[in-house]
Amino acid sequence: MAAENTGAGAYAAAGVDIAAGERAVDLMKRHVARTRRPEQVTDASGFAGLFRLDTAKYRDPVLATSTDGVGTKVMLAQQLDRHDTIGIDLVAMVVDDLVVSGAEPLFMTDYIAAGSVVPERIAEIVGGIAEGCHQAGCALIGGETAEHPGAMDPHEYDLAGAGTGVVEGDAVLGPNRVREGDAVIAMASSGPHSNGYSLIRRIVDEADLDLFAEGPQPGKTLGEALLTPTRVYAADCVALTAEVEVHAYSHVTGGGLAANLARSLPDHVDAHVDRGTWAPGPLFDHLAEKGGVAREDMEATFNMGVGMVAIVAEQDADRALDLLDGRGLAAWRLGSVTAGKGTTVVEGEYRSA
Repeated sequence: MAAENTGAGAYAAAGVDIAAGERAVDLMKRHVARTRRPEQVTDASGFAGLFRLDTAKYRDPVLATSTDGVGTKVMLAQQLDRHDTIGIDLVAMVVDDLVVSGAEPLFMTDYIAAGSVVPERIAEIVGGIAEGCHQAGCALIGGETAEHPGAMDPHEYDLAGAGTGVVEGDAVLGPNRVREGDAVIAMASSGPHSNGYSLIRRIVDEADLDLFAEGPQPGKTLGEALLTPTRVYAADCVALTAEVEVHAYSHVTGGGLAANLARSLPDHVDAHVDRGTWAPGPLFDHLAEKGGVAREDMEATFNMGVGMVAIVAEQDADRALDLLDGRGLAAWRLGSVTAGKGTTVVEGEYRSA
């Protein structure tokens, strides 16, 4: 009579490799160490991430939290077998939502589910998450890697994350601070970021585009251009808020510039923005042309070159632009706030690339 499978052997027979999971943890430790902040507290058990909130530093600390994933961009990473940047996308989608409230991101946790745990691949993903946290100035204090054989193919994985930040209670940014006459400042995106990839993948498939051939950006394949990681604005926004009178931010994600900017407006003003102040870039033009996508649909899906918007007091507009330029972030005067009904009015024609 055959011996019954027990313990790790039975689990391995079901498709879960405990040893691979342990090796993945070992490989990712050096990446996580890069993100350590002094407020972290060691939890010897490893079951939770601990972070000491310095309440003496704040008069009225308010915690902010956000959670997100990277959408179907992860499928493109799998198709191209490139896993070292998708974690940056994850961090950006979380921390750049946090700073909209004026909060400084403090720490993140991540969750990776995979059909099969390949330690080196998991370490690459976590390396990207750690790089994103490093750029944002926040700590990666915990996470979970799960193996889901049968639910996902061996090469498939998905990831999600959650972040926590802190802001003074009387410094929370938002629509209530926006005033008629404020300046609207755009911060350049690095590409589509992590939004609109269901449409992008459809365009690639229906137009039979070669991801390994040079795309519209010289020296880059189309696949490389599409995997360009989401820009992390968190540290720039924290620095900007400390130096100028920022009234609101808008993180331009799914739904595009107009819809997301409107979320940061009170119902008695409009934001007038001028397309003539920027060129969306060759990748957006390429996608529109190859997919036969109308401008209206492009603008309702993609950020079109504007990844974050700051609404600042008019007298601080030039100082805001100088500060962002000094940090190496392309930014420009996008428009202004006028009396209205809480909508974004987008006018004019884009500049030629």
